[in-house]
Amino acid sequence: LKMSWFWLYLPLHLLVVTCLCHSIKAPTTSSQQSFKSNLFNFYHSLVLADGKETTIHLLKDIPKRYYFVLEEGRVLAPFSVTVTPCDVPIEWSILVYKSPPGKAAPGDHDTQEVSKSHKASSMVSTIFNYKGNSVETYMGMSSHSALYLLEFLSTERDTHITVYLTTDTTSGHLYPELPVDPRIDVIGIGHTTVTLAWKHSPSVLQHRESIQYCLLVNEKHNYKSLCAAETAIRSSGMKLPATLALSLSPYLLEPQQVMILSNSELSIINKVSSGEVRQVCMGTRNTYTVPSLSPSTQYYFDVFIVNLLTNASAAYTGTFARTLEEPEPKVTELKDGKVIHVVLDGKKQKFYSLQYQARHKKIHFTFQLCRGQIRVHITRNGKTVASENLSGLRYFSLKGKLLDTYSVQLRSTEESNSSVKVLASPHFHKPLFPLLPESLKIKSFSKLRTCRSVTIAWLGTQEESKYCVYRKRIEEDQIWRELQSADRCSGPESRHKSEKVLCKYFYDLNLQRAVTTETIKGLQAGTFYLFDVYLFGPSGIPVRYHSKVVKTRKKC
Repeated sequence: LKMSWFWLYLPLHLLVVTCLCHSIKAPTTSSQQSFKSNLFNFYHSLVLADGKETTIHLLKDIPKRYYFVLEEGRVLAPFSVTVTPCDVPIEWSILVYKSPPGKAAPGDHDTQEVSKSHKASSMVSTIFNYKGNSVETYMGMSSHSALYLLEFLSTERDTHITVYLTTDTTSGHLYPELPVDPRIDVIGIGHTTVTLAWKHSPSVLQHRESIQYCLLVNEKHNYKSLCAAETAIRSSGMKLPATLALSLSPYLLEPQQVMILSNSELSIINKVSSGEVRQVCMGTRNTYTVPSLSPSTQYYFDVFIVNLLTNASAAYTGTFARTLEEPEPKVTELKDGKVIHVVLDGKKQKFYSLQYQARHKKIHFTFQLCRGQIRVHITRNGKTVASENLSGLRYFSLKGKLLDTYSVQLRSTEESNSSVKVLASPHFHKPLFPLLPESLKIKSFSKLRTCRSVTIAWLGTQEESKYCVYRKRIEEDQIWRELQSADRCSGPESRHKSEKVLCKYFYDLNLQRAVTTETIKGLQAGTFYLFDVYLFGPSGIPVRYHSKVVKTRKKC
């Protein structure tokens, strides 16, 4: 933008406005009044920078105007204007004022000025109009020096847009180029996955190191620009980095955001009221399988090609797809008094169904959670009778009618494997699982620790039962893994014989005194040990207390 040329135009513009003001008393047509208004607008406008993306904030129903001047002295002056709405649809237009040949110098007679003002009036025209929320580019070419006015208006609400003007069309583009066919193809649909593919941007082939693809997934609608997507997510009450695709940094995450980094892909999952919004940047790969979607749900997919050096982006034509319905889980029959061990793969099989037909009015279901997190849902003849997350050993005593049909649905609530033992029986007075104490925690006494021994305690019951204690030496960096991976349904048969410390029987009719202690000797100083206690009932099925890690003293 050559500002010096604008000052050369200024006397002529002032001259035209002055003449128009003198002619207001005379009868005028509506087109003449419109022309006066357009010329007057030039003097209430801002200069639009050349070669730079400008962010413009619009207030509802209040137009905003910018102008620029094409350089004089060039045979043909090419230029382009790109406008990106970042929220609601807007209206915008381009008006051009071309100076007529043989313009008079300032100071000529009034009659000459009036004559030239009428000449100028024929040189103002509207060359472009648009209304909508798509990214639009106007490309023009002028053989005369001209002043251009851009007018923007939002009639729905306050919003903002970006505008990019360039008069240098030979030195490359600010925005990455889209392919001739910018559509996103859905090439695979599963119950929890959708596979997408799109044609490469020409910019990737030229500037591979500074270009990357970013994908936005949501359950609401497609977005026509990256700034529109950012605005929509912010309006849901969430703060986002300045550029959605470029600022995916862990320290910028909000509490409701989850970041996942795997296989050189960086994704952020935003928890919003309208569902999840996922952002994934995958470098220059033009295929991607979106994982961990919900079955039977419609998702919208947008791909943006982003220039990492300029923060500029271009949007492919968005698409949508509906994931397949969750297949009906295989139903397993429950038999009286028979324990079934169910293992759920959190990534592949999240549901498992069991069915039981009652031969008695009273039915007892027993669940022993072995690993992971599982939610149980029990229905009788199609009506829900129980639903909760399992913890440890859980009993459900239900009363109904003969031949009632009970359905038990188990659902894993985490990605890792989960497992549970299930028992259905009408005979609660002959349980396969032992009677449990109030707590399955093992307590250690810090003051009784020595370099060679540790004292632990645990609660018992009013029923005489067998308790077996096991110990295992572990390293400090193994503690978390050992505690997380422990199978609470496994018995001593899975342990090495050398880990067994002792077995003992005890009970107390007074639950306040139903506690026992044991001092384990022969340990090494400054060493971590994992202690386990197994409780055996009448049937011989064990229940494992929560593992306890204790470190012996270094010096005594």
